[in-house]
Amino acid sequence: MIGQYFYNQSTRNVVVAFGTLFNNIQLTKKDNSGNVIQTMKVPLAYGPKQKWLARLTEDPNLAKKVAVTLPRIGFEISGIEYDVSRKQNKIMKAKKVLDGADNDQLKSGFMPVPYNVNFDLYILSKSSDDALQIVEQILPYFQPEYTVTMREVPELEIIRDVPIVLNTISYEDDYEGDFASRRSIIYTLSFTAKYYLYGPVTSTNVIRSVQVDQYANMPVNAPSREQRYTVAPNPSNATAQEFDPDDDNFGFNETTSFFEDAKTYDPKTDTDV
Repeated sequence: MIGQYFYNQSTRNVVVAFGTLFNNIQLTKKDNSGNVIQTMKVPLAYGPKQKWLARLTEDPNLAKKVAVTLPRIGFEISGIEYDVSRKQNKIMKAKKVLDGADNDQLKSGFMPVPYNVNFDLYILSKSSDDALQIVEQILPYFQPEYTVTMREVPELEIIRDVPIVLNTISYEDDYEGDFASRRSIIYTLSFTAKYYLYGPVTSTNVIRSVQVDQYANMPVNAPSREQRYTVAPNPSNATAQEFDPDDDNFGFNETTSFFEDAKTYDPKTDTDV
């Protein structure tokens, strides 16, 4: 079973959704009179804070005019773990009949597996006021969670609300050495995104007719057929998209046939033998 290729991009989509939350944070600088003299968009990038600090403090060639621009925001995945509290019935399936020419194909997949992905968001700044401006544009939205809506599996058209929970906030002032040393103020915000991982999506034909033969006795007594019950949609080419649970615009044909023979239906040849 393991080895069947599939890739639903579930974790990648969560990373993109998380980063999108913080890609439009603004920062302003004012003069002593309170007039805005500069407005900038805080850059966002994926990567650990150690990389940013290394670029901030090191210049082996002594040729870089700018080591790294502050303030800036960085984030990274710090861990992924299974969430047993959101476990679902693993034998249930999500199903979807495709539109258009594929309306005879049923796409299905088993229930997803709940996982939590942990993120660390780093806010780096050289002044306390710049860092606080960024932090105060983030914290009011998390009480302690913020929900984003994601299309998790396009093939099944599954849309789910994914909560992103703010867990902890830490602060450090990385300032050592003489007065010429670079200073960096770092806020670290830890988040948990509660998402789901999906398995492979399979495709089967849509069932358009159901037939049941009923007998008067157990097979050991060689019973004769008494009744055949058949159900099919009306019209026969009706699609799932045409079904409205509040106002049915197509129904079902139900047929009952009675027999007094000892024949048995053979599904391979579609005949009674």
